[in-house]
Parts: sequence; structure tokens; C-alpha cells
Amino acid sequence: MSKDEEKRLAGRAAMRYVEDGMVVGVGTGSTVAHFIDALAERKHLIEGAVSSSEQSTRLLKERGVPVLDLNSTGDIPLYVDGADECDAQRCLIKGGGGALTREKIIAAAAKTFVCIIDAAKRVDALGRFPLPVEVVPMARSYVAREIVKRGGNPVWRDGVVTDNGCWILDVHGWRIERPAEMERELNQIAGVVTVGLFAQRPADIVLIGSEEMR
Repeated sequence: MSKDEEKRLAGRAAMRYVEDGMVVGVGTGSTVAHFIDALAERKHLIEGAVSSSEQSTRLLKERGVPVLDLNSTGDIPLYVDGADECDAQRCLIKGGGGALTREKIIAAAAKTFVCIIDAAKRVDALGRFPLPVEVVPMARSYVAREIVKRGGNPVWRDGVVTDNGCWILDVHGWRIERPAEMERELNQIAGVVTVGLFAQRPADIVLIGSEEMR
């Protein structure tokens, strides 16, 4: 099975968790685009969607899915998103598309977080994919120096500005054996907005193609 077919199957399989009348959190990326297509087919049965990025907001609106503000909805029952890496404990690296902060907020507000991936995203330990760290622009060099002290090799994603007006450092060279511990530590560095480790709040369910991992 091709990677694109696995993404399509995962996106459509996530619809089994969508119930009538729900507010659905929607992530960002190529796998999520398949979920948005499937969600649009049932748009008349849901209340609407909370979007993690301007890109996904645009796709949802183009397909006629109402886009709601998380400040108005409160906690939501379901969040569906992809990942750049996933380990056996369902801890994730996210942020390759630059939407990690909003994705983390929606994941925190969701009762159930369903992650949709293709098989290539499964890893024994996180870190092969560079870890995104969103930073306040004036703190870029400071945060980079702090990351170097911790053995990482940060590379500025030059020319990329997040939806929050911030910058991203992609950290190479780490094998992340204790992702929740690293997430807490990096979040304490002054100037870090958030880090693309989803370990303190991992996925509840991972769909690899149409197969479920809990």
C-alpha cells in the first residue's frame, strides 16, 4: 500500500469517532486534509470544527464546514491530527507544518485525541525527525544556545513565520528517550512558546492506515 493510500485510509478511519452534533478539533497537514474531505461529507451532522491553522481553516471553509472559536466552544470531545513521528507510547513529534502551538492547545482541550499517520511515522524513539521549537523572535539566539547546551543542533527555519507571528528552530541530533521530561524542560526556557513534543498529553488513539493502536 502506498503512503498516500495509508494517509487517505487513516483520514477516513478517523470518522468513526465523529458523532452527530459534535464540535471537532481539526489539525494540519496532508493526512488531515483527507480527514477534512471526509468530514465535509457529514458537515450537516456536526456543530462545526475548531481549526489549528489558517491552512486548515481555509480548507474547512472551502468545503462548507463551520469554523468555531475555541474560546467560545470550551473543551471539545474530539481532536483529529497527524504527526511527524509516533513512538510505542503514542508520544508524538509535531510541528513540521509550523502549527504546533495551536495544535497543542486544541489537544489539551480535547477529551479524545486521535492521531492519524502512515506507517513510516512509527519509530522506536523520537528524534529522527527534527524537533520543532516555536520561539519568540527576539529569543531565537538565546534559545538556540540553551538547546546546544543540551546536546541539540538547532537550525532556524528561515523565512517561516508561524500563525502566531513567531519563529521555529528545528532541533537535530537528539534521540528522545524521555519525551515528557524533555518537553517540560524545554518549555521552561525563556522565549520558548512551545515545543513540538506531545508527550505530557499524548494521543489517546493512533490510526495507522485503518488499523488502530491504543
